[in-house]
Amino acid sequence: MALLTHLLVCTFGMGSWVAINGLWVELPLLVAELPEGWYLPSYLTVIIQLANVGPLLVTLLHHFQPGCLSEVPVIFTVLGVGTVTCILFAFLWNITSWVLSGHHSVTFMVLTFFLALVDCTSSVTFLPFMSQLPTHYLTTYFVGEGLSGLLPALVALAQGSGLTTCVNVTETSHTTPSPNTTWRTDTPQGDNSTPVLGLSGMVLSTGRLESHYLPANFSPLIFFLLLAFMMACCLVAFFLLQHYPRHWKTSTEDLLTSQVTLYAIRPLKEGLGPPGPGDSSKGQGHLEEKRTPHHLAQLIFIYVLVAFVNALTNGVLPSVQTYSCLSYGPVTYHLAATLSSMANPLACFFSMFLSTRSLPFLGVLTVLGTSFGAYNMAMAVMSPCPLMQDHWSGEVFIVVSWVLFTGCLSYVKVMLGVTLRDHSRSALLWCGATVQLGSLFGALLMFPLVNVWQLFSSADFCSLQCSA
Repeated sequence: MALLTHLLVCTFGMGSWVAINGLWVELPLLVAELPEGWYLPSYLTVIIQLANVGPLLVTLLHHFQPGCLSEVPVIFTVLGVGTVTCILFAFLWNITSWVLSGHHSVTFMVLTFFLALVDCTSSVTFLPFMSQLPTHYLTTYFVGEGLSGLLPALVALAQGSGLTTCVNVTETSHTTPSPNTTWRTDTPQGDNSTPVLGLSGMVLSTGRLESHYLPANFSPLIFFLLLAFMMACCLVAFFLLQHYPRHWKTSTEDLLTSQVTLYAIRPLKEGLGPPGPGDSSKGQGHLEEKRTPHHLAQLIFIYVLVAFVNALTNGVLPSVQTYSCLSYGPVTYHLAATLSSMANPLACFFSMFLSTRSLPFLGVLTVLGTSFGAYNMAMAVMSPCPLMQDHWSGEVFIVVSWVLFTGCLSYVKVMLGVTLRDHSRSALLWCGATVQLGSLFGALLMFPLVNVWQLFSSADFCSLQCSA
């Protein structure tokens, strides 16, 4: 029965970000069809951050009117909207509208807003709901949250999304007194420039390598229907959790009551008579200390750490992963993306067996993970010619660095969540709000750097010319 509960909680956690993660991994196919092209990711970044109005509203309601909003109906609504939106995506993703003298993917962006609203709101509703379960189930929830990035990535790999090949593009031009005419053809690989004398003048044939996307194994229609199926599984899992026998549910208040009872019974064995009201209040005070073991400075440190870690993992580094990896080749990029996605749930699973809540240790681990993130950022800044770009060791280092960056900080996130869960239910609510705040800060920090000032240069692996 405990195994089934873990499975349901894992599936429930998977629904937290599976929709938006699926949208990101499908972008290589979408940008080839939608009129926004490669400007589409910048639009998505802004839309997703606008959807933070959902968690903001939930947090304000909990703060100013405690108890007026129950997580259960909100979660059912969120998961239902997410499932329906994924189904609509499957059939409407390529519908465009004429806006401001051009075609734009208005339907796509509206549906993206609703998906983002679903996933952002999950941060401040799913975590407080998990306070009803024993602490060890929270780790399982984080495993499911990690799978929300891994499963869509595996589906995208099976689909062939973003896989490229090098194609030799030959451009032939006629040099005559009349305006130049150019022909463009794709030929087998090679790089040459051959002048040929034609009837009307000199013909110059130039070949160069370009990256071309391989055709997908199945369409975005199938991909979005699979996303809808994942969201539906999450909805069913939550429904079963609600109708499961209640003896496994142990809220913080239940634990407090039972411990007070045990504390009050203990003097019967040690003292001469039953405990009085003073003893009972002592027991209550003792347990309040147990329930809030952290000083204000420690809580501030924990929340700052939560914001910082999520700013890096959800906002800053994902914005530059393509810049840091594609210079080493498409295979390296896909290995880094897939293995780092696997590192997230594996780190959460590892935390079940090695659970360390020491704040100094988590601080050191955060510094270690940040150092790997700094290496990834440095390679992105140096794109398209990063360190060891033409050597296999460079490929190994960048893949390992992404895996360790994700693994270290994922472990820190889990341990911080478990620590706050043991503190109080409202602490988990503010943990979810801090997660969104950190992610928002990271995304807003990187948006102008990447899209406005264009500090990072994209790389075409097939046509790189880097000095040794």
